[in-house]
Amino acid sequence: MNRAFVGPLKLYIYYCSGSFEAGTLKGKLHGEPGDEFKFIGLPCSGKMDILYLVKSFETGADGVVLLTCAENKCRYLEGNLRAPRRIDEVNSLLEEAGVGSGRLLSLSLGEEGNGDIVSEINIFCRQLRNMAVDNVEMNISEPALVRY
Repeated sequence: MNRAFVGPLKLYIYYCSGSFEAGTLKGKLHGEPGDEFKFIGLPCSGKMDILYLVKSFETGADGVVLLTCAENKCRYLEGNLRAPRRIDEVNSLLEEAGVGSGRLLSLSLGEEGNGDIVSEINIFCRQLRNMAVDNVEMNISEPALVRY
């Protein structure tokens, strides 16, 4: 069976502005026509709040990527250590809400630089497409998160 994603993919990419520049990643991500990559800079990835992550899905994101600085390179000492924990918490919330986990990805800048990160984001996009296709094939509609 030919597996194709229905509709464009919307990916929010939050990044530590002390370690990344959105311009260096924008031209390297390979999406399908119509895909939207929204880059949001943070003073530190540790400033990422659970509310921002949940709000990303409420505003239509299919997936969220959080880019942190390299281990032991955070200028705010522990910001890059807090960020992945928040990703795990929101994955649990999404699972509980019936949306499913695996829609969030946390990546750290490694010694390979941005090239490895670009590759990981492209793989993540393919995984998101497969999730969406699996849900369509099984006639599962993803419930919207409740707004308070």
